[in-house]
Parts: sequence; structure tokens; C-alpha cells
Amino acid sequence: MNVYWLEQTGADVPPENDWLSANEAGRLNSMRFAKRRADWQLGRWTAKRALSVCLDVPAHPYVLKKIEICAAPSGAPEVFLDSEPAAITISLSHRCRIAACAVAMSHANLGCDLETIEPRSDAFVADYFTTEEQALVARASAADRDRLLALLWSGKESALKALRSGLRLDTRSVIVIPGATSLDRNGWNELRVRYTDGRNTGNHDPGGQVFHGWWQHADNLVRTVVSTPPPDSPIRLSIQAHFFDSASRYAW
Repeated sequence: MNVYWLEQTGADVPPENDWLSANEAGRLNSMRFAKRRADWQLGRWTAKRALSVCLDVPAHPYVLKKIEICAAPSGAPEVFLDSEPAAITISLSHRCRIAACAVAMSHANLGCDLETIEPRSDAFVADYFTTEEQALVARASAADRDRLLALLWSGKESALKALRSGLRLDTRSVIVIPGATSLDRNGWNELRVRYTDGRNTGNHDPGGQVFHGWWQHADNLVRTVVSTPPPDSPIRLSIQAHFFDSASRYAW
């Protein structure tokens, strides 16, 4: 399955909000805190830019208004085109004024995450990681520890999004299994995450769902994406100029 990946920064977001639908503009205006507003705008902009490329439509406000990102009851983002639900799956993440959007042009169980590489305490490891993951951390060198912890945490976040639950589930119900260090040509490494439905936090898995995916490390960030069905390595989207003069003809 193809999964497309786009990152945008706060500087990419237009100063005007005329690309938001009426419902989205209302949601934005209801937010009290500036950081929350900025993160939400950045996530929506990144999603709409990614979808405009995947759908091959102009990134014109008239068109982007018709691409609406709504929150499902679970909180997961859902895509609507001209107010109709679309057979497209997206996942969003943001960190340090960078947002990522993963797109599958079909229904899928999809999750993505960005995570900063930073020190994490032994207490954090004990509280949120399985026995299996703790053993992996214990074997890591001091130089690799922070990156490994970011990878494990990011993989958990991605899987919990794919499960459409987020951190409402115990983080120890998903066990992250990084693949070998061999890279694809774009720098992605294989990843598996095993969901045990909360039945196990140790080494002996009685069963459960397995998500396949990928991880990448660059610019002090770890990126992860997982899904069922298993995805091919993410395809980076390229933002190009679009002609705006024919935007009004786009409808779904």
C-alpha cells in the first residue's frame, strides 16, 4: 500500500484563513490559547496541502475550503470532500512547529508520529515501556539511548493512532519492534508494533494485532508511520506551484 508523507512548518501557513471551511474556521475561533491555535492551523494546512497534491488539484483557497478535515468521535482526523466522506485515510502529528501528514488513498488503519530526540528518565522507561522494550533500552549504548527511546515512544504513538484510541490505551499494550538498520533509498527503516489488547506487558505475547511500518531519523526528529495493510516505505510529496485560474471547476 502506498503511503504519502508531507511535512510543513509554521512559516508555510498563510497569514489569512480563507482556506478553511466554515466549520473549521469556527473550530479555530473557539480555541483560547495561541499555541493550540497555531498547532491546529499548521496540522490542517499540512493535511490540505498533502491532499491537494494526492488529488492533483490546485492549492487555491476555493479548492482547499472543499477539503475538510473533521475529527471523528475517537478524535482521529477524517477527510470530507465537498461535505461528503472520502475513502482516504490520514494521520497527523506535530512537534516543534513542524507538522507531518501521512496519507493513504484508501481506507486503512494508519498512524504517524514525530518525536524529538531528548533525554528521558529511567522512571519514564519503567512507567510506559514493556519488559521487552526495557530490555532493549538496557542493551543500548549511551549514545543510542535517547534516539531509541524516541523511536519506541513514537512507534507507540503511531500504533495508538492507527487503533483510533490515542493515549486512552495503556502504552504497554503496544510493543515496538524496530527492524534491522538497513535503509531503503530514502532513509526509512522497517518497524513492527504488536498490539496485545492489554493482556500482556512482558515478553510472552499471547496474540494480538501486528502493525507494519517504517521509521526515520533526521534533524533531531524521529518519524514513524504504521498501518494495516502493511505500507510500502513512505513517498515524500513535493509541493509545486499550481495554476489558480481554473480552481472553480473542482468538485467531488
